[in-house]
Amino acid sequence: MKKIIIAGNWKMNLLQAEVIQLMSGIVKHVKAQRLPNNLKIVCSPVYPYLQTAQSLIPEALKSSLQLAAQNCSEQNPGAFTGEVNPAMLKDVSCKYVIIGHSERRQYQKEDHQLLAAKTKNAIQSGLQVIFCCGEQLKERQQDQQFNIVQQQLEESIFDLHPDLLSKVAIAYEPVWAIGTGETATPEQANEMHQFIRELIHQNFSTEIADNTSILYGGSMKPANAEALLAQPDIDGGLIGGAALQVESFTGIIDIALQLKPTA
Repeated sequence: MKKIIIAGNWKMNLLQAEVIQLMSGIVKHVKAQRLPNNLKIVCSPVYPYLQTAQSLIPEALKSSLQLAAQNCSEQNPGAFTGEVNPAMLKDVSCKYVIIGHSERRQYQKEDHQLLAAKTKNAIQSGLQVIFCCGEQLKERQQDQQFNIVQQQLEESIFDLHPDLLSKVAIAYEPVWAIGTGETATPEQANEMHQFIRELIHQNFSTEIADNTSILYGGSMKPANAEALLAQPDIDGGLIGGAALQVESFTGIIDIALQLKPTA
């Protein structure tokens, strides 16, 4: 059974004391639940606090509550000042890395070729990847959203060997719905998730398509999580603002527990 992933992207937020407070609250909540094997909770603090967050996760929860880095280098160890390679992230117990987030595409000008290199390096180093894709508002207004997402996937991850694609979850983030107060309707979101799954089917196989986790990354919060997670092709969320508060993030976890198949 494919993984259901509830991932919090903390972005460039929270100092160490706040990280401890947030992570401790999430740990307390998750500890009180009986999480199924296929439900994974992922938290992604900034680099300096990864080990702080990891130290708060009890051994018994480490298969269910895991850490992601928000980025990694495409390079292996060497003279690359300011970079962090995926082997280093694995060394501090990261299980996932987020690659291709719209903010990095926009502000750091990361292109398809670079994202492909980062993805391969991360997987080869033993990390799982949450690969982001999605359209800008203007692209949706021009009815180009499917073409944009297809290009982002084909030029970055669709040349992976099928065995490597199994290490990738895809996060669809309609960029126009991030931090704007707007949200794609559940039907709009599921339509794109269904389209992505069909692309995987066409390029790989039905089995791989059925087992790939496709997350919604456009301002999921407790108020809309039930409607989104009830959609058949939405396998979890990549959550921004709502991940910075214990109550809202754990509320989404509880909704996923109620709605999604368990194993």
